[in-house]
Amino acid sequence: MKPSSIEEVLAALFPLMHGFNAPWCVAGGWALDLFLARVTRPHEDLELAIFRQDQQSLRRHLREWTFQKVVEGRRLTWSADEELKLPIHEIHAHSTKDPRLLFEFLLNERSAEDWVYRRDTRIRMPLERAIVRDSSGLPILCPAIVLLFKAKNPRPKDDADFQRVRDALSLEQRRWLEASLRMGDPDHPWIDQLHRTTAESG
Repeated sequence: MKPSSIEEVLAALFPLMHGFNAPWCVAGGWALDLFLARVTRPHEDLELAIFRQDQQSLRRHLREWTFQKVVEGRRLTWSADEELKLPIHEIHAHSTKDPRLLFEFLLNERSAEDWVYRRDTRIRMPLERAIVRDSSGLPILCPAIVLLFKAKNPRPKDDADFQRVRDALSLEQRRWLEASLRMGDPDHPWIDQLHRTTAESG
């Protein structure tokens, strides 16, 4: 599904995820636009995040949908009895009733208390800060986490996303992102920009 407005995102997701009995949130570029409360660029897809432990809850919630897993860039059938483990983290869900409905679900890692970065398990964020809400109440992945994912081999659109969102982050979020980048990629060009912004804010 490729919504073009925040209203279309809300209209699609609230009914889709109503009654899902586990944490979920919008991820990717749409999470940043929902955080900013404005559409900043076209988006290729609409990504949602759930925790790996809840993958079977997703299948039960969307019991009439079909699912594919992404393995080394290929979409393969995800059988109902298969438990997806790392490095597999991307799922595509297709509605059998409306072929226009296609959603991408990203499996995130967690411990009992923290969201855990799958690329470097030293990097963590308390669960209560990892999912935030936009003005409508829609859950979105913390923008600092979204930018951390985008920081690996950033494309021009990722750099643009960072420039737009950086100053809107809270001081706590900027410090977390800077510390996370220093831990995993100490030469990343975003670090100096984050450090300057944090110093200027006070």
